[in-house]
This record gives sequence, structure tokens and C-alpha cells, in this order.
Amino acid sequence: MPLKIALVQTDSLIGNVAANFNRIVETITNIRNSLVIDLIIFPELTLTGYPPEDLLFRRDFIRDANNAIFQLANIAPEIGIVVGFPELSGDKLYNSAVILSEGCVLATYRKQKLPNYGVFDEMRYFSAGTQPCVFEFKGQFIGLTICEDVWHADIVQATKDAGADILLTLNASPFHSGKAQQRETLIGSHAKAAHLPIVYVNAVGGQDELVFDGASFVTNADGEIVFRAAEFTEQISVVEFENGQLIPTTCEPIYAPISSDYKALVRGIRNYVQKNGFKGAILGLSGGIDSALVLALAVDALGAENVEAVSLPSKYTQAMSNDDAQKQAKIMGVKYHCIPIEPAVNAFTDMLADTFAGTSHDTTEENIQARCRGVVLMAMSNKQGKLLLTTGNKSEMSVGYATLYGDMAGGFAPLKDVPKLLVYDLARYRNELSPVIPERVLTRPPSAELAPNQCDSDSLPAYEILDPILARYIEQDQSADEIIAAGFSPDAVTRAIRLVDGSEYKRRQSATGIRISERAFGRDRRYPITSGYRGT
Repeated sequence: MPLKIALVQTDSLIGNVAANFNRIVETITNIRNSLVIDLIIFPELTLTGYPPEDLLFRRDFIRDANNAIFQLANIAPEIGIVVGFPELSGDKLYNSAVILSEGCVLATYRKQKLPNYGVFDEMRYFSAGTQPCVFEFKGQFIGLTICEDVWHADIVQATKDAGADILLTLNASPFHSGKAQQRETLIGSHAKAAHLPIVYVNAVGGQDELVFDGASFVTNADGEIVFRAAEFTEQISVVEFENGQLIPTTCEPIYAPISSDYKALVRGIRNYVQKNGFKGAILGLSGGIDSALVLALAVDALGAENVEAVSLPSKYTQAMSNDDAQKQAKIMGVKYHCIPIEPAVNAFTDMLADTFAGTSHDTTEENIQARCRGVVLMAMSNKQGKLLLTTGNKSEMSVGYATLYGDMAGGFAPLKDVPKLLVYDLARYRNELSPVIPERVLTRPPSAELAPNQCDSDSLPAYEILDPILARYIEQDQSADEIIAAGFSPDAVTRAIRLVDGSEYKRRQSATGIRISERAFGRDRRYPITSGYRGT
């Protein structure tokens, strides 16, 4: 018999079982009223959202999720529903998927491979399943797996050996640059090896620092991608099988890396602001490249009417910075303020004059300027209920080229995992869509403008040198010797590593930011603040 399957890329709100349940019911009802469908598949842990973290220790939370499963069983008894939830059995909790049909539970699968690396810590919460799951539905034998399982060839083969003609996999696979290609290549190879078509359904949406890209896909038994859904978009897609063979359908082109990175940042900002109930976003617009990109991202995420830009010039701010900030704000149609900080800087300088008597001017005075800006921006954020977006990038966060309680002040850091060179690439990409960032912002040397004629290169190696060193040290865990052996200057490597290691205390106090690399600061990379280790 033909088998029509609906793949639901959905954005769950972590912790709100009732809201997620209602969205599932609404989706099922809409599909039922408009399409002829046999089976509807939702992503991993759809009822709770992913990752629910220590909410999984709450018995009332788990009880609500398990009770919701029984309520779903009777929503559309003539349609099979596959949904992920945390299953409590005795005193053990499993990351499970259930198939509901004709008002009852047809089968339940418990995730066997529990990821415990990078951003994942499922062994903290779940017990591992031990058995494959294959059920008969409309004359076809269908296997179930969950996310990490399908990355392992032995699980795919074991499901095939158990009799599966088709494999369904429920996923909450977070995005990083190049992740879609990585998924398709590996899972396609497993499908080919087992000669088993795989239907891969992924979650979509932002959750704190994680962003889920959707990008669901289907492989045929030869491992070829024969269907691909949109990325970063909630979507319902339909594929059809007959006698275990996929009927040809349309396939989205594979995603371009810079485009995907940009969409991930937009989605992350939108969901963080909306899910946490902020009325919009506000940011300091300096006339530099970082804040220019953040403004473009914020407007694309929230709409110009929900974004405010604030210029906070000091006596060291160049006229072209003020001009470019005002120009971009006008182009993008956001509310714009210009609030000079010199009165506040002078007030603090006067207050501290006796205390600082006999000392020379240094970064202390520079940081007072940044902290005055932070106070103003946070005050506006508090007053208006808008989220303050910080504008620092990954290169700066890596080496501590930022001021605690100054330019680091804020609630969310969109560029926290975006190296400086990628900032420029993303800005150019955005301008290709429509020119919103003034050209001079893209071409002038970057500067914090906290001292006369200041440039980033006064304090840091050139970003063309610094960013590759940081990528090797932070994302690949290479030692200084390994980086130097790759052709980098010993002085530049030693200096960069010293700055990274000495800035951990700052990063721990920085705002949450969107993860787009394979190794971001936060849940990915967890180093001690107080440490005597000095790598070589």
C-alpha cells in the first residue's frame, strides 16, 4: 500500500508542555483537514522541547509530558502519529519516541546512543535503550531511531536486520556551520550500507545559545538525498513511499554556508527575544562593523519597528563613525538616538580624581567610557522592556578585548561565536541582499575609539593572523607547538594563547550568544577560571 508521510519541522517552547501539546494537536488537525496522510512525524522531545536540561529532574514536568501522550492518542486515530517525549518507566527516564495509532500506543522506542559531548549531556538525565524498534503500519515495516542513533552505522543496520523497510529518525540536531552537509553525507552513507531509506525529521528554532536548523531530508536506499526541506523555517513536508520505495519528489538545493550562518543568527535573535517576552531589541550603534552587522541581523529578525539604535559618542569618536551610524539607522528605518557620554565620563573622572592622583592614564580611563555606555544602554533596556544586544565578536571574546560591565553589558550576544573575519563576510553577504551597511564601515580599520587614533591592531595581531590561531587553539584544541608548526609566528601564537587563557573570567560573565561553530564558548568549551595549566 502507498504510505504518505508528513514531516513536521516545528519549534517547541522548552518546558511548556501544554503549549507544545496544543501546537501538536493544531498541526495534526490542520494536516488532517487539508491532506490525505497516513503518518505524521514530529522531532525529538517535541512535547518538552530540546534540551530541557534540569527540568528533567522535576517529577511534575515528566508527569505532564507522559500524560500528554495518552491525550494525543485519540486526536486522529486513523492517522499514525510519531512524537518524541521523555518516557518515565519505573525509576528510569528514557528519551523516547512513540507511535500512536487507532487510539493506542502501537510501539515505543527508547534512544540507544545518548550523546555526552560538546553541547550534549544526555547521560545526566536518561537511561539508554537496548533494543531496535520495528512496527508494521499500513502493510510496511517501519523502524524508529532518535537523533544520535542514526549517526551510528550499527544502529541503522540493527534496525534493518530487525525487519525495517523504512527508517524514521526524530531529531533535535543543533546547527553549526556546515552541519547540514555533514548530516547528509554520513547518514546517506549509512542508508546506502544498510540499503535502507531514511526519513530524517529535525527540529527548528532558537533555544538560548543553540539554533536548530530544520533542514529535514530523506534518502533512498542508495543513500541519495531525494528530498530536502527548507532550513530555519517551520514547515510541513509530504513524502510518499510505495512498496518501500520513495516516489520522486522535489528537493531543495543544498544550503550555502554564509547564507546558513546568517539565517541562524537571525533565527536565534528572533526566538530569544520573542520566547523570553521582550518588546524588541536595543543596541549601541558605533559606526563600526560589529554593531552594523548586529543592527542588520536584529532588523531582519524583529522588524525595524521593534529595534532601536543608540549612538554614544565620546571625544575620541570620529565624525565618520557618527555619520555612518546615523546613515545606517536611517537606511534600516529604526528609531535612532544620539546620546554623548562626555558628561558622564567627566563626572566619573572628577569623582575618582583624588583616588587616581599620581597615576598615569591607562586602560582604566578607556574602560570608564565603555562602562558609561553600558549604563545608558541598560537603563534604556530596563525602561522600555527591550533586550540589549551586545555587539562583541568571538575574536574579541577570545582574547578579552572587551570591557566587563561596559561593551559586554547586555542580555544577548549575537556575534559571540562569530570571528572577526566572518563578521565582514556576513556583512558583505547582507549587503548583497540589499545595501544597508555603509561601504566605509566595511573598509575602514576597526577601532574601539577609546583613545586618540586607536586601532584594534595596536593591541592585537591582525585578524588575518589572529583568527586562524584562535580557531586552532579554541575549536581544535591544538597546542602552541602544533600551531607554530603549521607556520604561525611563535610570538603571535604565544601572545594569543596568553590572552585567551587570561580572559576566561571575562567570558564566564559575558552574555549568552548564538552558537554557529563546532566549538563555541559556553556549554561547548568549559575551562576552569582558576588554572595553573600552561600548554605548550
